[in-house]
Amino acid sequence: MPTISIDGIATRYEVIGAGPPLLMYAPGGFNATIEGWSTLGSYAKIKLLDHLPQKFSCIVFDRRECGQSGGRVERVTWRHFVAQGKGLLDHLGIARAHLMGGCMGCPPVAAFGVAHPQTVASMVLYWPVGGAKYRISSHQRFAEHQKFVESDGLDGVVALVAKEGKPFGADPRGGPWASVIKRDSTFAAAFAKQDRAQYVSICAGMCRALFDRDTAPGAEPEQLMRTEIPALVIPGHDASHATSAARYLEECLPRAEYWDIAVEQQAEAPTNARILEFLAKVGA
Repeated sequence: MPTISIDGIATRYEVIGAGPPLLMYAPGGFNATIEGWSTLGSYAKIKLLDHLPQKFSCIVFDRRECGQSGGRVERVTWRHFVAQGKGLLDHLGIARAHLMGGCMGCPPVAAFGVAHPQTVASMVLYWPVGGAKYRISSHQRFAEHQKFVESDGLDGVVALVAKEGKPFGADPRGGPWASVIKRDSTFAAAFAKQDRAQYVSICAGMCRALFDRDTAPGAEPEQLMRTEIPALVIPGHDASHATSAARYLEECLPRAEYWDIAVEQQAEAPTNARILEFLAKVGA
């Protein structure tokens, strides 16, 4: 798969299918990779990439700090993820596209719509992350990483990742740059040498920026309420994807369609049909 540099950070991507462009922010939390669309939980069941590429050019990519994409130690916010997606569209010469997010891919889609409304033809928000339990568990993950840094140091983080090889979501001790440490020895060496106190401060700021509310994160409600972009919201229902978060997006987005369907009924055929129906209706 091709890799390009966006703001100095490598991005692994692929374009699948033909038709109007559909930029897809992957599910998987802090392991948001291309493969997640086909292998993770409900996504493996509904098989979006078996259906959507028949009508659309699906632009899939590893989010920064995930999979084979690169990263940079900084206070990462939703705006950074927006910049990666916008940079990818610019690289491909695409001025306007549909956007789809799954799981933790939903907040950057919402933030993208706020930042670049002229670029976004529509938004599909599948299983938006959010809810009180999600915020609490996300803060706990960062706290566990900070505790490990304080006890074992940054060189200990590098050693742990080299031994275990797990992303942040699977082992909080490795931190949000675990995937980059695993695949990039130069990055890993620089990571271990940075100032520990400054690093801990960056992580604390990143956690507060990303997980700042007990509902769907990504953009302020007042910003969403001014966003005249058609949106389809498909709810989840568990500790990371609270139904209340999906309802919040329905409330805040003036042109939102809420598919009021139980998770158990979100099978392959009806789910793909509903998404394709929405995209066909809103057009380009």
